[in-house]
Amino acid sequence: MGKQLFGTDGIRGVAGEFPLDPSTIYSFGMALADDTRAAASGREILIGMDTRESGPWIAELVAGGVQNRGGRVRFAGVITTPGVAYLTRGRSFAAGVMISASHNPYQDNGLKLLGDTGFKLPDAEEDAIEQEILALRAGQVDASPAKLIAEEGLDRQYLDYLASSIAVRFDGMRVLLDCGNGAAYRLAPELFRRLGAEVTVIGGDPNGRNINLDCGALHIGGLRAAVLARKADGGVAFDGDADRAIFVTSSGKVVDGDTVLLIASRALKAAGRLPRRTVVATVMSNFGLEKALEREGLRLVRTPVGDKYVLEEMVRLDAPLGGEQSGHVIFRQYATTGDGMLTALQVFAIARQSGAGLDELAAGLEVYPQKLVNVRVREKKALTEVPAVAREIQLAEEEFAGAGRVLVRFSGTEPLARVMVEGPDPEQVETFTARIAEAIRREMGA
Repeated sequence: MGKQLFGTDGIRGVAGEFPLDPSTIYSFGMALADDTRAAASGREILIGMDTRESGPWIAELVAGGVQNRGGRVRFAGVITTPGVAYLTRGRSFAAGVMISASHNPYQDNGLKLLGDTGFKLPDAEEDAIEQEILALRAGQVDASPAKLIAEEGLDRQYLDYLASSIAVRFDGMRVLLDCGNGAAYRLAPELFRRLGAEVTVIGGDPNGRNINLDCGALHIGGLRAAVLARKADGGVAFDGDADRAIFVTSSGKVVDGDTVLLIASRALKAAGRLPRRTVVATVMSNFGLEKALEREGLRLVRTPVGDKYVLEEMVRLDAPLGGEQSGHVIFRQYATTGDGMLTALQVFAIARQSGAGLDELAAGLEVYPQKLVNVRVREKKALTEVPAVAREIQLAEEEFAGAGRVLVRFSGTEPLARVMVEGPDPEQVETFTARIAEAIRREMGA
């Protein structure tokens, strides 16, 4: 039986509706307290949130569930997901909970769970917690929220750590920050100003309902226009919980996670800090990144979608750098999760140390044309069991002869087959995508 609560990045849904209804949230708090009790030795559970209007009442329900089971809570207030991860691993907390739905609109929210190492929990532990949540919820618990007061200073400990991660200052650098009206709205401007940058902020006035609204990492147009209008050295946009970053160069070029991986891998290689010459990314990273890394003498290892899977592979391979095209980039020397503010620091530090602008640093990545089509299916069968589909995929791969790629996967949450084709020739990409999608419709379509 598949998961009912946890997805690729915690529990997520519409605030107030299952699985983010009061009973389930309260049961989550109880199950978390039970899960951490044996190892906790009196340690507390840390709770943080982004700026959504539902964050405070969700936090109070989680805290109430924890306290119901004899656990103790400390509340960081508005902070980023990587901020919770850092504090959890660095301050001997039993676990960390971030209340956020990342890049989703304000009506949604979520519960991201971090272990005492600062890592997102492995699937097996999530499964065990999920089963306990469902069992507790079935017992019709009386959800009683606990009053919370944000503790001053926790977020400053995180900012101090970030500032210590680079050896340069940004004096004289003009930087645009789009905070997406989210968790970074105070922290990011303070951090960059502390390091000497001349900072202009957009998306820095949250009201509980405008998080990610036409701003932030998924809506880059406003940042691009502001960078060009102000002749800034560059800009960076964060998503709602600031675990991802997307950049804009001084010429208006958009720099996504793939390009950041190329920029950072070159710098790490030059500094002798990429000993295995390996970068980890997901199946969604563009084929152009793979080819660009090959030209640098580096290899790309791919994982399923989700930065926790990227991190697991980084640990297995002892790789210092990994991430996702969407802007989640993990610098394992400093963090256990994607961290938008850390990524911004590292990229601008590379620019300052090299004397190059972001445009120059981003050169050399040829983005291959990509086509993505979703096909609604009546069942999810192994593609090897559907000869007509497997044949079309094989024909495309043979035609590409290593110069492109085909990825067909099923959605984890919807009855969809996702067909993605990349290659150097746009017409070829269109043709292969259409043929594979049509084969799936014919053989498996709803």
